[in-house]
Amino acid sequence: MDSIPANRRLWNQISSAYQHEHDPQIGATPRLWGMYSIPDAHLHALGDVTGKRVLELGCGAGQWSRALAAEGADVVGLDLSEAQLAAAGRAMGASRYALVQGAAEQLPFAAESFDLVFCDFGGLSWAPPHLAVPQAARVLVRGGRLVFNVASPWFEACYDEAASRVTTTLRQDYFGLNTIAEDDGASSYQLTYGDWVKVLRGAGLVIDDLIEPRPDLGTPNGYNETDPPDWAHRWPAELLWVTHKP
Repeated sequence: MDSIPANRRLWNQISSAYQHEHDPQIGATPRLWGMYSIPDAHLHALGDVTGKRVLELGCGAGQWSRALAAEGADVVGLDLSEAQLAAAGRAMGASRYALVQGAAEQLPFAAESFDLVFCDFGGLSWAPPHLAVPQAARVLVRGGRLVFNVASPWFEACYDEAASRVTTTLRQDYFGLNTIAEDDGASSYQLTYGDWVKVLRGAGLVIDDLIEPRPDLGTPNGYNETDPPDWAHRWPAELLWVTHKP
């Protein structure tokens, strides 16, 4: 299924409201991962980016790209939505970086263009992973790294659509997650642990780490209601994959 047109429409429609609600959290300080804004300094996923060629898959308003450009990286922020790219352009500030419109499953870059490809609930949540991961691997140099954060299948399987919250009850089939219907015909994507391993290894990548970010007790989730409130302290809400291209 080609989800690009519907996903582009959705993000063009919701960009302004999304940034108004979430930019104060996403952009509060540099390098904050995921729904619970856990610092990379605690997770040690990204490493030093000084002088590296970096591609962010699904940059949104550029909060991550802006921070890494300020650290001395040569950054390209890619996004499907022109509204999101416009927001990134307005917020860019002194640390300049390139903005490119495109889809994670159809990257408009030559092979071996980047030292690091990464995203935080970006292109690898909103593009079919079996298409997007090989594209990310293609544009990495030998020794380059793919680092990305996505929702855990636990989180998705326990989501109660009727109540719009994550609960302690398994509600979706673990093996049936795959394509998740979003508003207005858009789609996001989820894989089992085993299928993530197959997709990553099938693209020729070596898995260096799988970090399951665990927020401290009382840390708010800025995106989803959970019952109990400290759900993610007890069960994995996110998967932060750290890989490289040998």
